[in-house]
Amino acid sequence: MDMAELAKRITRLEDIEAIKQLKVRYSHICDDMHNPDTICSVFVEDGIWESPDFGQAKGHAEIRELFRNFQKMFDFSQHNMMNPLIEVNGNRATGTWYIGGPWDYTETGEKKWFWLRYDDDYVKVDGEWKYQHLRVKMRRVEDR
Repeated sequence: MDMAELAKRITRLEDIEAIKQLKVRYSHICDDMHNPDTICSVFVEDGIWESPDFGQAKGHAEIRELFRNFQKMFDFSQHNMMNPLIEVNGNRATGTWYIGGPWDYTETGEKKWFWLRYDDDYVKVDGEWKYQHLRVKMRRVEDR
């Protein structure tokens, strides 16, 4: 194997790891009471957060407001991400993830298990991976 091919393979592995770390940062922000002050750090300026179950937001201002609403809606969540399938193509990538975890509703006191799927589009900006479009879809909800 020549050095150019080796460098290409290493870059791909580094990009995949960086995207995994992006998802971890996103999870930590969500589990920090859906922190509206830090969520935009993982999205590009015109990024999209979308869910048929929880709403849609485009751009930092709308994403921040959506997370303010989540902060009011939930008083606990635990994002347990698993099974990533990441495809990198230059400065763009896609990822599919599954998540399971407990959520507690603030107003009703309901305690639920959520099982969801994320389908993400990423873009590398100035050497850093960010969300371009995050899609999340509920797969199952159970009382706990």
